[in-house]
Amino acid sequence: MTDYNIPADNTLMILDDDGPFRNRLGRALEQRGFSVQLVETVTEAKAIAQAKPPAFAVLDMRLEDGNGLDVIDKIHETRPDCKMVMLTGYGNLATAVSAVKRGAVDYLAKPADADDVCKALLATKGEAPEPPENPMSADRVRWEHIQRVYELCGKNVSETARRLNMHRRTLQRILAKRAPR
Repeated sequence: MTDYNIPADNTLMILDDDGPFRNRLGRALEQRGFSVQLVETVTEAKAIAQAKPPAFAVLDMRLEDGNGLDVIDKIHETRPDCKMVMLTGYGNLATAVSAVKRGAVDYLAKPADADDVCKALLATKGEAPEPPENPMSADRVRWEHIQRVYELCGKNVSETARRLNMHRRTLQRILAKRAPR
């Protein structure tokens, strides 16, 4: 584990509705020197942003009760200097651009490595963080995209295959396999 130069105000909010991932990331970032607050819902995150906004935030894009982009706006109302990283399992260019325009310093695909999150949060303005040590493979990115479209189509294989311009049986074979690394 790398030594990080964590500032005196080390408060960090992690917003994610995936409990095991949220807890694992929270423990890892505490070990790196952050004072972590774990949050599960957009409503809870907005309340914290209003009452006591953190210096740093790691926000999931899609949550059961809303969107992490709304939390970026709420935090910046009360604390414009907060450095935020957007995480998502459903990465696409449009949401990445939107997150960065609203004030996120970076946009990472889940499951994100704690070191990559830490580097993104601590990067100085105008300096791009180092590329991730273990980026998702092209096969994994493809699989994640297919899973996202499948979920958005209500797990309807025929509709998903049509939208992906793919044969239905090919899609069924892909969905039956485990996620690539």
